Amino acid sequence: MTAVREAIVLPTLFLTATLLAGVQPGAPASITAPSPFSLVLATMLLAALVRSSALDPSRLLRSTRPALANANGIAVLATFFIAAAQVFSMLTPRTGLPLFFVDVFLLALLLNTLVALPDRVRLLRSLAVILGSAFLVTFVLLAGLSDPSGSRVSRILVALFDAATFGTMTQQPSHPAAPYLAFAAAALFLVGVAMLPKRASVFDVRAVPGTLNPANLEPSPELSEPREPAEPRGH
Repeated sequence: MTAVREAIVLPTLFLTATLLAGVQPGAPASITAPSPFSLVLATMLLAALVRSSALDPSRLLRSTRPALANANGIAVLATFFIAAAQVFSMLTPRTGLPLFFVDVFLLALLLNTLVALPDRVRLLRSLAVILGSAFLVTFVLLAGLSDPSGSRVSRILVALFDAATFGTMTQQPSHPAAPYLAFAAAALFLVGVAMLPKRASVFDVRAVPGTLNPANLEPSPELSEPREPAEPRGH
């Protein structure tokens, strides 16, 4: 990973995703803090990335790196964690049964990811599915049910849901710009996660300096030089 990506690109991506996910257009408080449960989800995602080799903390923090490089690594990890918590908080409903069910849904998916121990590519696909599913539930399904200007059928469905759940299903109508900000925040966060330094294996020609790199292995001169055939012994 280059120094520019570590010091500028990744922190900028995660900070931008944090700001987009925290902005509440039309609300009295322009920026909201992540919920405590989203901090738990962010911790689980960090553990899943490390276990699946999608993130190698030793490439960001280790004793052989200069102090400034370690400071850049701390900035990357800190901005990633804050962005993850803010994105999870943005994608969960605000109140009622939808908040409970979406939280349980995200928790179950992240637990399954930790147990399954997928590789890097599968984990990134799984994360995209998790964020996409939560986006559809919060900003498409629930937003459509909570829209006061919807059709008569939607208003009847909302009334039925309210009667069955004692008014805990519908949400407050969101600002028209909220889904677009949420989609941009989730997309930037996924791009940043895909750019995190992965764990280098012994078969990776771009391995971390100081580790075994097969590209630097040279064959032994005794094996590379052809040998002359032995003369046959006389009988």
